[in-house]
Amino acid sequence: MKLKLATITIFLLLLDGCTQETQNKLSRSIQNWTGTNGTLDIYAGEKLVKRFIKIDKLTTASGTDVNVERPYRFGYGYDDKNFNNKRDAGEQKVYFEFSDYSTSYVFYENK
Repeated sequence: MKLKLATITIFLLLLDGCTQETQNKLSRSIQNWTGTNGTLDIYAGEKLVKRFIKIDKLTTASGTDVNVERPYRFGYGYDDKNFNNKRDAGEQKVYFEFSDYSTSYVFYENK
């Protein structure tokens, strides 16, 4: 019992010492294991123009040789062509990218 308590205490102290970005990366890696069933809606003005469903995560791009985040995100999901939040015949799993600067989007878990 004391060993479990000591292990949990050490883990919490190490986590508290991490930067917010490190904590976010840890959280995203846990989500990778569990899945999130996310939906990504892309807007042009007020109009919904694209929807991806069954996304397990969105990833922020990192520089290859430098430790700098890039201004775009990417992921894999099904192209929901008819916006019904269901995977229909002919809707394929695709890779997508979008800019954090110029894209109006909403990403949410869809249970």
